[in-house]
Amino acid sequence: MRKYLGVLGVAALCVMSWAQVPAPTPTPTPDQVPAQAPIPEPAPLPAPTPTAIPVKAPPYPRFEVFGGGSYAETGFFNAGHWAGLPGWDASLGANAASWLGFVVEGGQFFGTSRIPSLVPTPFPSGQFYKPTPSPTFNVATREYNFLLGVQFFRRKYRLFTPFGEFLYGHQGTRGVATPLTGAYVTEIGTGRAIVAGGGFDRKISRRLAVRFKADYFQTATDFSIPGKQKQDNFRFSVGIVFSNVHKKRRTLEDETMPEP
Repeated sequence: MRKYLGVLGVAALCVMSWAQVPAPTPTPTPDQVPAQAPIPEPAPLPAPTPTAIPVKAPPYPRFEVFGGGSYAETGFFNAGHWAGLPGWDASLGANAASWLGFVVEGGQFFGTSRIPSLVPTPFPSGQFYKPTPSPTFNVATREYNFLLGVQFFRRKYRLFTPFGEFLYGHQGTRGVATPLTGAYVTEIGTGRAIVAGGGFDRKISRRLAVRFKADYFQTATDFSIPGKQKQDNFRFSVGIVFSNVHKKRRTLEDETMPEP
């Protein structure tokens, strides 16, 4: 009896252990596998907005003072002879922008001009002037001019500043001839003057530059004989320019702004 009870106990334990083992999961067929949703692509990041860097206007002097020597090829008396006269030229300029300035200018030329002895106009005919006998005689000449106008600059280069200018104003010419007999003969005439030309400044320092310029210088002098006539002249000037450029104080924005 005990033998049969032992066999039944072992069989019961086997049945209980078999009931606790989980049933194997059936492998799904390809038709039974659910379709996977596509992985969404990441949204593109917005491009960074570039920060606009303000462009600084080039510095320019508010006022400029020019002074120097000048030389002119002149025909102040319409005598058919060119006279090379030295002189001086000075101006004061006020700049309204980096490219535009207004200028007041004055100058003077002096020296000796030659007048034909046979046609001594504007000097009276009928008398002989020194030296004689000679086809021409010498006239001590002095001319002055006072002009107003504009100048146009191109401040793009570090050492050189080209410019053009146009001026209009008043001028006067005085000539003194020495006759063989009697007192000096003086003729004076006045009229308008026009200057058109240009040149460039060669920078030496922040406040100092050398200026070279060449101009067409037209005068219209009205003498008593033969009256008002036009004279075509050309002048060349070299001098020093003094500028009042002030060094700008650096602000916090200048300190934090990256260099270009």
